[in-house]
Amino acid sequence: MGLFDKLAGWLGLKKKEVHVLCIGLDNSGKTTIINKLKPSNAQTQDIVPTIGFSIEKFKTSSLSFTVFDMSGQGRYRNLWEHYYKEGQAIIFVIDSSDKLRMVVAKEELDTLLNHPDVKHRRLPILFFANKMDLRDAISSVKVSQLLSLENIKDKPWHICASDALKGEGLQEGVDWLQGISFFFFL
Repeated sequence: MGLFDKLAGWLGLKKKEVHVLCIGLDNSGKTTIINKLKPSNAQTQDIVPTIGFSIEKFKTSSLSFTVFDMSGQGRYRNLWEHYYKEGQAIIFVIDSSDKLRMVVAKEELDTLLNHPDVKHRRLPILFFANKMDLRDAISSVKVSQLLSLENIKDKPWHICASDALKGEGLQEGVDWLQGISFFFFL
């Protein structure tokens, strides 16, 4: 039966389910991004900070995503590593207007990339440089430089400028994940 499932996936007859970890510092916009990716009739009007984690689902034309929205509060970040092994892709959200905590975001990214359950896997990583609508926001190019993303050589990655409240830049990121899906998720 496994061969028929794979064949159906290759032919686009069956949606492949992908487990995605959505991580980043608190108040970066993770939950808002995930909420905006859901169909409009399933979106929540009031977004509250995530405590621990929540699980959300959304679909694209060829993939079904199960997203683990991980709390970014300092006391919960140590929980992230318990989900690395099951993750097939990572969405890392950065508040591009929070220059003071960019160093903390880089430290968390470095910790993620050096974790044994991530280090030797070619997990795709999608970065959202979020809150581009704010006056103090820095460009996604500058975010990329501050996080030293050019040093990530063993994993496919992509960065998108985004405004989660308006939904801007989110489709570009999902399209990228969907585009690499043939190589990583079948």
